[in-house]
Amino acid sequence: MKKLISLYNNDLFRIISGSGLFLSAIILELAGARWVALGFYIAALIISGGRVFFDAVRGLIRRDLLDEKFLMSIASIGAFVIGEWSEGVAVMIFFLVGEAFEHHAVRRSRSSIRSLMSIRPDEASVLIDGEEELMDADDVEVGSTIVIRPGERVPLDCTVISGSADIDTSAMTGEALPRPARIGDSLDSGVIVLSGLLHCRTDRTADDSAASRILELVENATENKSKEESFITAFSRVYTPIVVICAVLLAVLLPVLGLSSVEDSIYRALMFLVISCPCALVISVPMAFFGGIGGAASRGILFKGGNIFTRLARADVIALDKTGTLTSGSFTVREIIPYGISQEELSLLVASAESGSNHPIAASLAALHGSPTPPTELDELAGEGIVATVCGERVAVGNERLMARLAVDISAACRGGLLVSRDGVLVGELIISDKVKPEAAEAIESLSSAGIRRAVMITGDKRKNAEAVAEAVGIGEVLSELSPEEKYKAVEALIAESRATVYVGDGINDAPALAAADVGVAMGGIGQDSAIETADLVIMTDDLMRIAEARRIAERTLSIARFNIVFALAVKLSIMVLGAFGIANMWLAVFADVGVAVLAILNSMRTLLVSRRGLGRRAAKK
Repeated sequence: MKKLISLYNNDLFRIISGSGLFLSAIILELAGARWVALGFYIAALIISGGRVFFDAVRGLIRRDLLDEKFLMSIASIGAFVIGEWSEGVAVMIFFLVGEAFEHHAVRRSRSSIRSLMSIRPDEASVLIDGEEELMDADDVEVGSTIVIRPGERVPLDCTVISGSADIDTSAMTGEALPRPARIGDSLDSGVIVLSGLLHCRTDRTADDSAASRILELVENATENKSKEESFITAFSRVYTPIVVICAVLLAVLLPVLGLSSVEDSIYRALMFLVISCPCALVISVPMAFFGGIGGAASRGILFKGGNIFTRLARADVIALDKTGTLTSGSFTVREIIPYGISQEELSLLVASAESGSNHPIAASLAALHGSPTPPTELDELAGEGIVATVCGERVAVGNERLMARLAVDISAACRGGLLVSRDGVLVGELIISDKVKPEAAEAIESLSSAGIRRAVMITGDKRKNAEAVAEAVGIGEVLSELSPEEKYKAVEALIAESRATVYVGDGINDAPALAAADVGVAMGGIGQDSAIETADLVIMTDDLMRIAEARRIAERTLSIARFNIVFALAVKLSIMVLGAFGIANMWLAVFADVGVAVLAILNSMRTLLVSRRGLGRRAAKK
C-alpha cells in the first residue's frame, strides 16, 4: 500500500498514466464507445486530479475557498457535468503538468542556495596532545589547532600557524582564481585547500564562522519581500474573489437576459474560473527574486531580501568610505617623527598602546616594536583613536579631534599625520600610507555607466589623504574628518537629494551610515561583523566591481518580475473577455492558466542563468 501511495504521489507517474487513459478515452469516444470512454475519462480524472480535489476539499474545511486548486476543481467537475468530458480531464492534466514544471523550476532556482549548504563542513580534525582527533565542528573551541589537508574545506574561521597552500575561495567570494595562504593569513570557513598541509588556530566557533553567517543571511533573505512580491500577495486577495463573482454573474445573467443557453453560460463561467487562476503571478514573481538572490549568492553578493532589489536599482547616488573600501586597508608606517623623545621610545609607546586594539590600522602600529607592553586600560573612540594606559602613563594615538578632546597642544605637529601624546603632551607623529585598490577607479567608472550620477567619499581620514585617494579613483566630492555621527548625518543629507542612496563601508564606524542609507553595502571580505550585520547587501570579497554587478542583477531581476506581471495579466484579461463573449474555448482557457504560468516561470529562471553567464565572463576576463 505504501508503494502504491508513493507511486501516486509521483508527478511523472500521474502525468503519464493520466495522459494514457485520457488518450485511450478520446480514441474510444471517436470509435463510438462513448460510455466506455466515460469510464476511462473518470479514471484519468481521478489519477490526474485526485490530489487537487483533496486539497480543494481541505481548503474548503479551512475556509480557504479561492485558491487555484479550488477554482480548477470547480471548472473540471463543471465541465464533466455539462458533458464536456475531454475538456474536464484536460484541465486537470495540464494543471498537473504545470505544477510538475513549477516544482522542477523551484528546485532549479534553489540550487545555488542549496549548493551553499555544502560550504560548511560538519567535522574538523583537531590536534590534541600531538594526536589528531575528528570532532564535530560545533564542538571545536576557539584557540584549538586544526589540521586541514588538500581537498578539504576549512571547517571554522582560523589563522594559519604552520604550512602554506593555495586555496579556492569561489564558494565564499565567487572569485575563480585560487590565492595563496601563508602563516599569519586568516581563512574563512568554507574555502577549499587545494594544495599543501595547513595547521590553523581557530578564531571563531562554528556558529559564528563565515560560512554560517552566509547561510543565515541567504536563508533569511527570502523573508523580506520586494514591493512586487507584496503587490502580488495583496492583488491576489482582491483579484480572485472579483473573478469568481464575475463567473457567477456570467452563469446567471446570460440565460436570464436571453443572451445564451444555460449550458453555454455555465461553460463560459467555468472557462472564466480556469483563466482567472493567479498561479502564474503567485509563482513566477517570487521565483524571479528567489533566483536573483540565489544567483547573486553564487557570485559572492548577498542580498538580505527581495526588498533590496528595488532600492538598489533606483539608486542614483553612492557614498563610499575610504579606508578598507576604496583602499586595501593594509597600512604601513612610512615615517616616524618624534617630538622630544627618541624614535625607539615613540615606537614602543605606540606599539604598546595599539597592541590591544582591533582597528585595521592597529596591526601595523603594534608591529613598530618587537617587545610592546600590553596596556592595562584601553578606550577606543570611534573616528578619533585610542587612549591607553601603558606602564602607568596615559598614551593617546589618534587624530586632531582626539587631541582636542584631551586638551593636548598640537602646535608643534607639522606633517598632518597620526598624533601621539603621553600624559597630555605631544610626543610624536606618524605618517601612515594605505594603498588604493587596483580596481577602484574602474569600479567608480562602471557605477557611473550603470546610472549612478553622483559619487561621494565620506571618511574620517584627514582631508589631504582623502582628496589624494578621491583624485586617484575619480571621485569629485569628498567629505573628510567625519565622526560616525557626522557620517550618519552626511548620508541623511544625500538621501534628501536623491532617489535612493547607497553607502559602502566596512568598519564599526560605518555601521550608523550603513543603517541610514537606502541600501547599505558592507565589504564582507575584511569587514567588521557590525557592518555586515547592519548592511542590506554584503559583498563577500573586497572587489568593488561587484557593486555595479549587484546593481545589474537587481535591474534584471526587477525587469523580469515586472514583465511577468504585465504579461500574465494582459493574456489572462484578454482571454477572459474572449471567454465572456463565447469566442474562447476551454483549451484556450487552459493555456491562459498553465501555458502562461510555464512561460512566466521560464522567464523567472533567467535571473539565475544571467548570473551564471556573468561569472563566466568575469573569470575569462581575469
